[in-house]
Amino acid sequence: MSFDDWLLVLHVLSAFAFVAGMVVFWVLIVAVRRTDTPQGTIRMAPIVKVGSAATGVGAGGTIVFGIWLAFSVGNYDIWDGWIIAAIVLWMAAGGVGGQTSKAYLQGMRKAEELEQAGQHGPNAELLALNRTQREPALHTIGSVLLLLLLVDMIWKPGA
Repeated sequence: MSFDDWLLVLHVLSAFAFVAGMVVFWVLIVAVRRTDTPQGTIRMAPIVKVGSAATGVGAGGTIVFGIWLAFSVGNYDIWDGWIIAAIVLWMAAGGVGGQTSKAYLQGMRKAEELEQAGQHGPNAELLALNRTQREPALHTIGSVLLLLLLVDMIWKPGA
């Protein structure tokens, strides 16, 4: 195997990690919607860390190895339309993902506040934060952007 083959393998593995992280967050979105206690919300923190790590490693790996491949492989150039589209989609997905993460951390912070105050029972404000409509909509947009990014990378329109 050549060095470029190894770069491609790492690029594809990173894409798998990126998608896996997004799927973990979909599972968390569904799970947290029924959670109205601080302990139930805080209990999901380790899973959030796994999803964050997978998404971070995946996003970082796809962009680093992808740009490296664009310069290394002779048939592609960084200014090819499909590569520029991939970079724009990657940045957009990352921006939307960051906004989604900030919004969901509000529920985690509220749960920690309630736990520190000794309130362990159901809480309507926590449930409202966990059931918000804005964050699933943002995550849907991020997922669509990631899907478009995958379509762009697989079929390479205009290449």
